[in-house]
Amino acid sequence: MIKFNLKNFNIYTILSILMLLGGILFYIYWGTRYNIWYNIGIYSITIVLVLPGIFGLILTLMETKKEI
Repeated sequence: MIKFNLKNFNIYTILSILMLLGGILFYIYWGTRYNIWYNIGIYSITIVLVLPGIFGLILTLMETKKEI
């Protein structure tokens, strides 16, 4: 089971959150502005922003085992 630890919060976590929010806000803005919710161009840009945001959050907040 994957355990998350908020003590690992760093600059990479902030960048991941910003990329995730940027992707979601871009999709919502573009969809409402041009009334196009099913365009492949919107999906391609949104995926480039959202997936690294999700993976970055998972990787930066995962609890690591330190072997001594």
